[in-house]
Formats: sequence, structure tokens, C-alpha cells
Amino acid sequence: MLNQKKKAVVVGAGLGGMSAAIRLSADGYDVTVLEKNSNVGGKLNRRSGKGFTFDTGPSILTMPWVLEKLFKSVNRHLEDYISVVRVEPQWRTFFEDGTSIDVSSDLPTMIAEMAKVSNEPHGSMSSLLSYSEKMYDLCLKSFYKYSLEDLKDLKKHHTLKDLMAMDPLSTVADGTEKYLDSKHLQQLFNFFVMYVGSNPYSAPAILNQLIYVQLGLGIHYVKGGMYEIAEGMKKVMDELRIEVKTDTPVAHLELEGKKVTGVVTESGDVYRADVVISNLEAIPAYRNLAPSTGEVKREVKKLGKSFIPSVSGLVLLLGTDRKFENLKHHNFFFSEDPKKEFQQIFDQGVPADDPTIYIGISARSDASQAPEGKDNLFVLTHVPPLKEGAKTSIDWDEYRELVLNKLERMGMTGLRDSIEFEYRFTPENLEELYGPNGGSIYGVASDKKKNSGFKIPSKSQLYEGLYFVGGSTHPGGGVPMVTLSGQLTADLIKENELAAVK
Repeated sequence: MLNQKKKAVVVGAGLGGMSAAIRLSADGYDVTVLEKNSNVGGKLNRRSGKGFTFDTGPSILTMPWVLEKLFKSVNRHLEDYISVVRVEPQWRTFFEDGTSIDVSSDLPTMIAEMAKVSNEPHGSMSSLLSYSEKMYDLCLKSFYKYSLEDLKDLKKHHTLKDLMAMDPLSTVADGTEKYLDSKHLQQLFNFFVMYVGSNPYSAPAILNQLIYVQLGLGIHYVKGGMYEIAEGMKKVMDELRIEVKTDTPVAHLELEGKKVTGVVTESGDVYRADVVISNLEAIPAYRNLAPSTGEVKREVKKLGKSFIPSVSGLVLLLGTDRKFENLKHHNFFFSEDPKKEFQQIFDQGVPADDPTIYIGISARSDASQAPEGKDNLFVLTHVPPLKEGAKTSIDWDEYRELVLNKLERMGMTGLRDSIEFEYRFTPENLEELYGPNGGSIYGVASDKKKNSGFKIPSKSQLYEGLYFVGGSTHPGGGVPMVTLSGQLTADLIKENELAAVK
């Protein structure tokens, strides 16, 4: 009699879920992916209207090697599915005092830009890059290679010298302050940690590796829009005969004691499985898919203390009847007082009254994204995640006005009058569409005191056979990280399976 393939069910077709599905298929599983929405990709999505096309989620790709590794695991070449191009300058940044700095991976150009506000740009940049690259190299030995739960796991892969080189007593902001004499540059480089939705004044300094990730490895865009990543993964899944069922929300886990044996959809269909991988974040998964027992409630409460949600966002998709020629592909309009901004968002839980605003214009690198002579503006302002049970709601119409006022004041004259297409996403929309805790964009915030930068364990502590992928689990939020989470969780499943056989 032939051995039957083991079955895996993946709940959610975000990048983490699709990545896990591809890897589990490579490991010999019969995989089914169940997605509640009508298309795959999760927060990586697309919207269009009046000739404008927008990526509704991630707009910057770093570390494309993560995607290459995934495709290689099933004997595919990434370039056969998507076209990745490098973006230069990487960012154009605007400050309230009128200063503007272009961020470039070309070192002489970057040093010349830094000289606008720094007396020692060459020495500062060299020292900062060396510090950041060392952090990245250390993470290649562990953080990007294994599914880590805590310091005990980290110690398995590093010497004491390594661990001290991670600058464990410092925050991101402490780290940049050691190397940079300019408040402008400190604010700029501190903001790199927003790739993972965290507060530079409380996130561990190891995340300063993101400076090297950006300047050393470069930032990238995908021709045709970032959604092509999701479409490329879907094409691979189709080739691997992975069953993907959209418009299929899952109602609850199927359990036999403490063992997960499958899932039940809202329409009552049962999908049995040897392992269930939830791309829905761990805390919402326990709240919404597990039985409402005292044990589950205690686990949610325990996780909630250490693993706070990252920031959410107000997203405005604006199609304009003109081009704003002073803007590049990626633009940041910084706040005047970054400490106050982060204190309001993270400590007080209120939107900043002077927020940093990001504008992505993919049409700068890809003319197909907007009609000729017009711009497709993806406007993102980070705001606090929603609080469970909170009765006060934010007036997003009013906050939209604050955002547009700031942009017009800082050089985008006539922005309001130029808008001919508009669509909006709020934290409430993000929570409803994709289910993240509090409508968070990047999963769990890295906080030196609360979680030391670690994430929720990828293997459920409550149920056998239940695993998690995505921004709330190791290694965290952002396109490369959630894609890597799927691969590392698949490795963990294989490791546990081998251990069980022994």
C-alpha cells in the first residue's frame, strides 16, 4: 500500500502563508490554502481607477534574496516570474526647516547629501555602515536562518562576543546617536526601523542593521507593481498543484484534545490536516479560531503583554491631474519633533499632531501605473493600532485634512485641487480585511523591554500541529521578513516531524 502524503492547511494567502505553502509542498505535503478574501496577497494588494494603479500595501522591496531562495527551493528562478529593478535615489526626504536630503546607496553621493547637515559626513557614514553591516552579518548566522523564540535560542548560534556586538543595551536611537552628529540624520536613519513598525526610542539596536540592508543591499521595485510578487507566488503554487480556495473564510480549528486535526470553514466544510499553518496573526487566531476556554484567554493575555501590535496606518490613494516634479519614487516628509511624534503614537496611543508622511509614486519607475502627465500617490501616515474595547474613535476625515495641510505647507502646493481619484484605508479597514491585531501593518512591534525584539513563537504553545507565519512571528514584518517566516516555519515543521520519528 502506498504511503499517503501528509496534509497541510494554510489559513490565509498573505505572503507568509503562500511562502509556507510553497515550501511545505517542496517537503512533500499535500497543501490547501484557504483565503477569506477574493484574491491572494493579504496586505500586499492592488487597487485601480481612472487609469491609476496603486499597490495598497508594501511599496518598497528589500532583501530580494529571500524571494530568490523561496523560488529556488522549488527549482524555479525568480526572474522567470517577476522583474525586480533597483530604485535610485532610494528616498527623497523633506524636513520642516526646508532641508531636503536624498538617500542613496552610492557612497560618495550619500556623503555629499549628508554634508548638507553634518560636519563629518565621511567618517560618520563609514562608521555607521560598518556597525550596521556587522549587525546584519550576525543575523545571517541565526535570525535569518532559524525560527527563534527567545534569547536561549539565539545563544545556540552565537558566542558571547557575537551577542555583545549586537549592542544589547542600546536602542535604535542610541545606536545612531553614537555615530551621527546631526539631528536631521539621526531622525532619517532612525526612521528605517519603521520598515518593521517600531519605535526607534525603544526598539533594540540590532535593528540598525536595516541601514545596511537599505544602503548596502539596495531597495527595489517590481515592474508592473509590487502585487506582481503575489501573482508570481500564485503562479508557482498553481504549477505545484497547491489548492488555493479564495472567498473561503475559516470559522474555527478542528481539535481532538490538544491536537489540531484541521479546520472548519464558515460554510461548514471540513479540511482535515496533519498540520495547520495560520497566516492570521497568533493573537487574533486564538481569539477567533480557537475555543473560548480559560486556557486560551490566558494565553492571549500573556502574549498581549509582551507582543504589542506595531503601528497601523491611514492610507490615501490619490490620483492627481498633474505631476509633482520635486518628488521621487519614495518620499518622506518628516515631523519637526520625532521624540514627540513617537511618544504620541506609541505611549499615548493617539495619532501624532505632526506626523511623518510617506508618499510612494510607483509611476516614477513604471509609467504604466498612471496616465501620462499625472501621479499615483500612495500616502501613508502611521497611526496607533486600535485598542480592543476602546469606545473612542478617530475622525479620519479630520486627520486626512491634517495630512493634506502638512503636504501642501511643505511644498505640494495645489495638492487638494489636483485630486481626481481617491481611496482610503483606515486601521478599521485593515483589521476587517486582513484580521491583524489592532489593524497593525507590521505584526508585532520590537521593544527592548517588552520582548527584546523577539516575536510570538511560530509553534503554538497550546496546540500540537498548529503553527503561525506572518509579521507577528519570527522574523517579523515587511515583505522579506514575512516571506522568510513561511520558509523558517516550514523548516521548523520538518525539524519537529523528524524529532517525532526519532
